[in-house]
Amino acid sequence: MFLFAIPAGALADIIEKRRFILALEIGVAAVATLFATLLSIGLAGPHTLLAFVFLVSSFAALEAPAWQSIVPQLVPPQDLPAAVAANSVGVNISRAIGPALAGVLIGTVGINAPFWLDAFSNLGVIAVFLWWRPRQERRTPLPAERFAEAVRTGFRYAIYNRPLRDTLSRAVGFFLFASAYWALLPLVTRTQIAGGPALYGILLGAIGAGAVGCAFFLPHLKARFGADGLVVLGELGTALTLVLLGSASKPNTAIAACVIAGASWIAAISTLNISAQVSLPDWVRGRGLAMYVTVFFGSMTVGSLIWGEAASVLGLPIAHFIAAAGALAAIPLTRRWQMQTGAALDLTPSMDWPEPVIAAPVSNDSGPVLVTVDYRIEPSKRIAFLRALAALARERKRDGAYDWGIFEDAAEPGRFLETFLVESWIEHLRQHERVTKTDRLIQNRVRRFLRGEPVVTHLISAERRD
Repeated sequence: MFLFAIPAGALADIIEKRRFILALEIGVAAVATLFATLLSIGLAGPHTLLAFVFLVSSFAALEAPAWQSIVPQLVPPQDLPAAVAANSVGVNISRAIGPALAGVLIGTVGINAPFWLDAFSNLGVIAVFLWWRPRQERRTPLPAERFAEAVRTGFRYAIYNRPLRDTLSRAVGFFLFASAYWALLPLVTRTQIAGGPALYGILLGAIGAGAVGCAFFLPHLKARFGADGLVVLGELGTALTLVLLGSASKPNTAIAACVIAGASWIAAISTLNISAQVSLPDWVRGRGLAMYVTVFFGSMTVGSLIWGEAASVLGLPIAHFIAAAGALAAIPLTRRWQMQTGAALDLTPSMDWPEPVIAAPVSNDSGPVLVTVDYRIEPSKRIAFLRALAALARERKRDGAYDWGIFEDAAEPGRFLETFLVESWIEHLRQHERVTKTDRLIQNRVRRFLRGEPVVTHLISAERRD
């Protein structure tokens, strides 16, 4: 997930999502069928198992951004929070039921049965995507982005999109400490409680049950505490979970802790996921969600390493208690990053930028392109104008500019020249399509200071390229 999510996000935005997911699901079914066959004829060993796990996980990583980014195509905007929560509940129901079902199948049919079930269950998903026809989206006449350009654009967008950046920062504060009980739960089961695989399965089921139970109360909890309050509740519940697991010596204590863990997990993760979703327009949704998935699994990976090492050096209880203290400390340290602020933004394309005036056709790869905007304002409004222009600068950088500047005429007070550089002509044309209706409001705030219309000029690099 950590390695492939960002490239997968770029592919999800370049390739039609339905076909992309369909191809990946067919790949998963083929790999699962191959492994089940090898297992059935006695040719599956440890290396085969590791290769199978890597391939299936790679398919899952490639699919995750596309899978999450189709949710807004399935429901109207007002139902998006409920749909995201339902998706999270589905994952946790699977986590609760899957191990138990596999155990029953192994005990009654044999070790091959779960793998054959896994292979054939993908046929249902494939059938759904063959049947589903997503609603028609606005088509662009521009060619699809190149893969490397799409990846760079995704990084740039995440850096200059404040609602998404706040969500990612808040996610690190939660997942870094929540990873402790996921990483250490097998050791707690075996060494602190002297349990075995059966108890470990029960504890995983308790996490899933807690998540499913809490999901029914999420709308009420959000109405009462808000999105930021839900994340705080998740962090408080995680801290309580870690304290209980650190002191657990009996199964009942661990089961109670896992129920709280599941409830806290779904409260935080559904809120964070929704916050990421509502901060993204459609054209970059796959890449933005890929950033979220990368932060999610990156924080879980780093946290698992930290808490595993802490448990080795300090012991299981102390590692849990330190993680609990960290989860509590994260609450005041991350509160300045607000959740779901993107919900108030209208991210639909405004399409209000006029077509560039050109004397002759320009090839798509021509560039870099220097765009200048000549402003005239009342000199007395200089400070307020520059403050409004700062918000416009973030929009330019977010949508494609790799450099931006504002210059003041030394000979004529009140004359300013805005400049920004874009990699190529096609990338500048894409800027025209990426401007949202919320961006138009920012531009209108700048225009209130102007005397007359701004003059826009497009300059293309004249350097020879051999």
